[in-house]
Amino acid sequence: MLTTMDDILERLENTLAELLAETRPATLFKAMRHAVLGGGKRIRPQLCLASAAVVGGRAEDALYPACAIELLHSYTLVHDDLPAMDNDTTRRGKPSVWAAFGEATAILAGDALQALAFQTAARAPRNGEKILAALSEAAVGVVCGQSEELSAPSSQPSTHNPSTFQPFNLSTFPPDTDFIYRHKTADLFIAAAVMGAYAGGGTETDVARLREYALNLGLAFQYEDDLLDGDVGFPPEEAKRRIADHTAAALASLDGLPGDTAFLSALAHRLARRTA
Repeated sequence: MLTTMDDILERLENTLAELLAETRPATLFKAMRHAVLGGGKRIRPQLCLASAAVVGGRAEDALYPACAIELLHSYTLVHDDLPAMDNDTTRRGKPSVWAAFGEATAILAGDALQALAFQTAARAPRNGEKILAALSEAAVGVVCGQSEELSAPSSQPSTHNPSTFQPFNLSTFPPDTDFIYRHKTADLFIAAAVMGAYAGGGTETDVARLREYALNLGLAFQYEDDLLDGDVGFPPEEAKRRIADHTAAALASLDGLPGDTAFLSALAHRLARRTA
């Protein structure tokens, strides 16, 4: 599975490059390529590809849905970095899109990446309507999560000086974190797994199992992020407990799937133990 995954991820990178081939307007496509092709762990595409295989299909069946979820994820990062949001000038060790190309181009690049995600998902070999519905649910959900996070008083930028923005911090404002984490983070994991399962021809029971797996995987991922960033709003031991509980729930959800679950099991363990 790992060799197969390495091979299909190479194809994914090539396909993303083809989808983002530079054309007019050149600056816009350059910004889009900067956002997508500059690295990243490709966690969501891996989840999508593995989900197709674990329901009895082929990882290749989910190539376009996997590209689509990465394009959608990249759009959210481009917009997250904007001065009106997180005001980040770097992303993955290089200038963020707005810092490199300006705010207006960054907004347009994010818009274009979102639209391209749907165009790409529509190229799935089967269950196109269900795949698009899953992507749409995530696209709306991630915006809802971001909006809820911005409702925290500590996250409001000054209208006169966007540089005064302070990221959301659980310790200073306790909104419905379950809602925020579910939508801002886990929804993209869920879409990746569900799209992969449908692309691989999985049953509704398979889809339900993978949805539960991805929900818990995404929540564990976010709590681990909090620990790594040092901004978790409760004692580290509580965060570690939540990571362990959600990881265990994710692993339990894999029971009954028709294919080899080793890769998805390893992914859950790897994300829970990452150091960066």
